[in-house]
Amino acid sequence: MHIKKDDNVQVISGDDKGKQGRVLKVYPDERRIVVEGINFIKRHTRPSQKLPQGGIVEREGAINASNALVICPKCTQLTKTGMKLVTDETSGKVSRVRYCKKCGEMIVTKQSA
Repeated sequence: MHIKKDDNVQVISGDDKGKQGRVLKVYPDERRIVVEGINFIKRHTRPSQKLPQGGIVEREGAINASNALVICPKCTQLTKTGMKLVTDETSGKVSRVRYCKKCGEMIVTKQSA
């Protein structure tokens, strides 16, 4: 999947088109993502020990990953991501890294660091 946790993304279609946020959760099997501040849903909950009053709770819902594009940290443009094979000089290990298709810079997030 081209979007990872902690990426900054912009929604390109739907009700929240044009809004930006950070990816909180990724569901790769369903190809869906949860973005901070996007697609709020209302959840009706009954009283429990965690929430003694119950009531209506608002939280972010998942959107399809195809409705969002990654914002490149270097050129700050919406971009598709590609994969490169990079060899580590010290250990000689080969690893796959994502890169911006517009400026060619590697996209590194907290998760992949």
